[in-house]
Amino acid sequence: MSWGKWFALVLFASTVMNFVLGQWLRRNSSALILWLGIAFNLGLLCSYKYIPEMAVHLPLSSLQRFSHLALPLGISFWTFQAMSYLFDLYRGEELDPSFLEFALYMVFFPVAISGPICRMTEMLPQFRGGKKLEWQEISGGLRRIAMGVLMMQLARLLGQGILSGDGLNSGFDHATQWTGLDAWCLAAGYGLQLFLDFAGYSHIAIGAAQALGFVIPENFARPFQATSPSVFWTRWHMSLSFWIRDYVFLPLATIRREVWWRNLILIVSMIAFGVWHRASVLFVLWGCYHGVLLVVHRQVQQLERRLNWNPPELAWNFLSWLVTMMCVSLGWILFRANTLSEARQMLAAMASPSTYFSHALSASLYLLVGSVAVSYGLVVLISAALGGLGSSAERLESRSPAINMLFRNRWFWIPPLYVIALLLLVIVTHTRGTDAAQLMYRNF
Repeated sequence: MSWGKWFALVLFASTVMNFVLGQWLRRNSSALILWLGIAFNLGLLCSYKYIPEMAVHLPLSSLQRFSHLALPLGISFWTFQAMSYLFDLYRGEELDPSFLEFALYMVFFPVAISGPICRMTEMLPQFRGGKKLEWQEISGGLRRIAMGVLMMQLARLLGQGILSGDGLNSGFDHATQWTGLDAWCLAAGYGLQLFLDFAGYSHIAIGAAQALGFVIPENFARPFQATSPSVFWTRWHMSLSFWIRDYVFLPLATIRREVWWRNLILIVSMIAFGVWHRASVLFVLWGCYHGVLLVVHRQVQQLERRLNWNPPELAWNFLSWLVTMMCVSLGWILFRANTLSEARQMLAAMASPSTYFSHALSASLYLLVGSVAVSYGLVVLISAALGGLGSSAERLESRSPAINMLFRNRWFWIPPLYVIALLLLVIVTHTRGTDAAQLMYRNF
């Protein structure tokens, strides 16, 4: 309601209608009722998310009445939650929420704005559990909130840059020409910025729910460690990725058994993933690109099995990781570019060897992207090392005294480092009078 009072009416109408459809579907598990529910939810989503954008670009008088409609905050997320409830009922899940329980599911505040996308099968038992809230859950939730705040500040720094006007936002929005190095820097940097922003928000949402005694789905699982496109999509925006898998890909893929059909549906599912973000040519191309990547990866896997090829594990894993990260970064150009011609120009620069001997972007941006990437990698390695120590005497005795001391006293030296890092980020990002979008996914 603070975003727009009438948005509350849209959410209330969706809640009432989906509850009624769910009650109807419980009494009569009919495909017709399910399709009515799908049509209602997709119609509501299209009315506010897609038709206004089409009205701006298509000179049709019938569409102009929709051009002024703003996007209700979180509509993409709570609409998909409502649809998963209807799908699960149709599949025979025993779900019998009261209206208040269903309304709570639709407006549960940690996830209402930008997910993660929850499912009624996971939330209803928790709504009814009534378990006693432990301090360990509260403190764990607060730690995740703190982690998310720091990550979102890092994302803001990447957007703004060290120097005013030298960030990723300026590189995409104000630069007019790019070299191959520039395009790769922007692509890799934007992927990192998007991850820090959205994964940071997800930490805040998950932490807020945890501090209240609820467990909601994880949304990211160190996606930059993925060694294949398939693994990447099991680690990136997991709640949406698994939603597309369970409610789009699997039902359609089982219609026919041919390999070509399965590959086609894989591409169609990834296009749906792209269009979920925005109905534009660039997002269609981005989804199609990742669908093709997944199909190619499957062909490589089949070829490896057919040839019984067992390459050296360490070298092959590194090469697979490098190729995966390059392919994923290449896709961010389509995701972030403002126009198709801009994306074409940046991709052409990447494909032109002669452009790699100079750069048009500032050296400070290269330094910033590289520093954040290396710092994130070090934090992941240190966290894995500390987390892998465990508390058993046998493990502690097998480690060096210095590592054991760091492990035992980690809650003494980590908080001061966190405070210093957060203060530096706040000072850098909030004292220059520049504005960079926070919570990037609220646009979707």
